[in-house]
This record gives sequence, structure tokens and C-alpha cells, in this order.
Amino acid sequence: MVIRLWHVAQSRSFRVLWALEEIGAEYELIRCSFFDRSLRAPEHLARSPAGRVPALEDEATVLCESGAILMWLSETRAPHLRVAEGLEGRAAFFQGLHYAETLGAHLANLTQHHVVLRDPAMRSPTVMRLEARRLENALGAVGPGWVAGAFTVADIGLGYAVWLAQRFVTLPEPAAVYLAACEARPAFQRALAQDGPPEIYLRDFYPPPEE
Repeated sequence: MVIRLWHVAQSRSFRVLWALEEIGAEYELIRCSFFDRSLRAPEHLARSPAGRVPALEDEATVLCESGAILMWLSETRAPHLRVAEGLEGRAAFFQGLHYAETLGAHLANLTQHHVVLRDPAMRSPTVMRLEARRLENALGAVGPGWVAGAFTVADIGLGYAVWLAQRFVTLPEPAAVYLAACEARPAFQRALAQDGPPEIYLRDFYPPPEE
């Protein structure tokens, strides 16, 4: 059975799309939108109770958390993209995979204020400046090399976060070198070509408000 991936361009489902390209797995890409009712349809809520993407169907297994999907794919289809128990680099592998969520929290707040809250009166300039500084500080721990010494799904999670972060802050040099290495991967380029027209981020850069 072919893997099926429910996907929205520029969203966290890009992490899974990239992983599938790295693996070379056959998959069906089902494009969705945040701006219609498709993610609230009962059949999609059965796959993803929060009404979000990604959602992945792999035979009888259905998953809807991108980090969990990355681990699942690495365990079932791509052991070369993880660090197995007892091997050197496993702690760094877990650290990198979960540090992507730390970056993701700041990115979610910045996206909420810059993109989702379209009325400027609803935005908090203080929060926007604070989250940008926090994101920039957190990026100081990224790069320049792969987090576990060799490329793994942890770098897919972290690489996506850094790729998105450049829309809000200037990347520190090690993070910029790291991102360049991610972008140079053929699988990343194939995933980017499959991603679809921009739906969330319509500008290249969203600077924090001036004080």
C-alpha cells in the first residue's frame, strides 16, 4: 500500500514530505488548505483530531504528529536516518529532534502575530520583538554540522525549523551554514518542488516592529 500524506504548503507537513523524499518511498500527496473547511471535515478529523497537517497513512497505521511520523518512518523504512539504541550519538539525536520543537514554539508565536492576526490592533509588538530575540538566541545552538554526526530525521525536524526561522530573523553563521547543507540535499530540493504554491508566508521576511 502506498503511503498517503495530507499536506499544506509551507507547514510542518513539509518535514514529512522531505523525509519521504530522503527515503525514496512511494507516496500519494494529498494537498489541503488552511483556508477552506477540508481540515475540519469529519474524515480528516478522524485522522487528525486537531484538524491539522500532517496526517500520514501507512497501511493500517495513521499518525498526525510530524515528530512521531519522522521517528516512525526512520524505524520502519529508513534505519540509516536514525541513531539506534546503544550507538554513539543517540543522545544528540534525541536532543536535536526535540530541540526542533523549542524553535517551533517561537516560530508558532511569530507566525500567529505576523500572519494569522491580520488586524494590526490584535498584535502585540512587545511579543513580536521578544519572540524574535528568543528565536535568534535559540538558533545559536544550531549548526554547523549534523546534530548526531551524520544526517538523520533529527536534521529534518531541525532543518525545517531553521528554514522557516530565516523569515523572521537573521540566522547566526553556524545556523546559516547548517541550513545551506540542508538545502543542498537533493531530497530537500525535490520536496520543495512538491511543496506547492505558498499559502502561509507570502513575504520573504517579517521583521519585528521597531521600538
